Amino acid sequence: MDISYKLEHFEGPLDLLLHLIEKNKVNIYDIPIVEITRQYLDYVNQMDQEDLNLVSSFLVMAATLLDIKSRMLLPRDEEGEEEEADPRAELVARLLEYKKFKYISQELERLEDSAGIHFYKGPTLPPEVAKYEPPVDLDKLLDGLTLSKLQAIFQQVMKRKEDKIDRVRSSFGTIRKEPVSLEERIGSVMSYARAHRRFSFRQILESGADRLDVVVTFLAILELMKIGKIYLTQENIFDDMQIETLEKEGQEEEISLEGLEDTIR
Repeated sequence: MDISYKLEHFEGPLDLLLHLIEKNKVNIYDIPIVEITRQYLDYVNQMDQEDLNLVSSFLVMAATLLDIKSRMLLPRDEEGEEEEADPRAELVARLLEYKKFKYISQELERLEDSAGIHFYKGPTLPPEVAKYEPPVDLDKLLDGLTLSKLQAIFQQVMKRKEDKIDRVRSSFGTIRKEPVSLEERIGSVMSYARAHRRFSFRQILESGADRLDVVVTFLAILELMKIGKIYLTQENIFDDMQIETLEKEGQEEEISLEGLEDTIR
């Protein structure tokens, strides 16, 4: 028998067996084990014996075929009550399973080849379309919402708001300093001077006056000195300043404060 097909072309011993079955056109459920075994051994004898990785699996199948062949050649016990199992049954099951997976692999390979000629364009949506979000369905959003659930949600929100409040600092108020009007202080100083005629700087200051009041009062005295309404003397440094009005008693002229920065904060 001429071996025209090299063993390397088969994926394994089961692939070779399927080839022999299809070549001889025999029923896979009723394999002529003697003829198939002979042909299989002819293929194995043509193998390169140096390639142990390839030879080993085929030799195992050859031993299996010889074992099946020997069991089928043994005489059957006709008096036995139980019918003996077919020695080929296990091999047939393995061949059917292998044939199924081989067909699936061939179909997948065909699909892969056919898919290689197709080209797909990726999605190119405009930014406006990609950012689009469907409007909120209020009926769906509020589905199952009851008054008790809404009240519970409201209480949770209020509790979180209260937890953020500092109990100590929240009671603190904001103290704001009222603006001091230089024009009004000039008027009050001039009224004091007309009433007392001669007095000291300390006398004009109200009890409990803070630093800003002292500064504004001093500026008011300087402005009155500038326009010639009062006269100020001080004998020694750090002595109290003595102030005297230059207006005649009973003469109250209007004070011109044009260009004066009115309010000091």
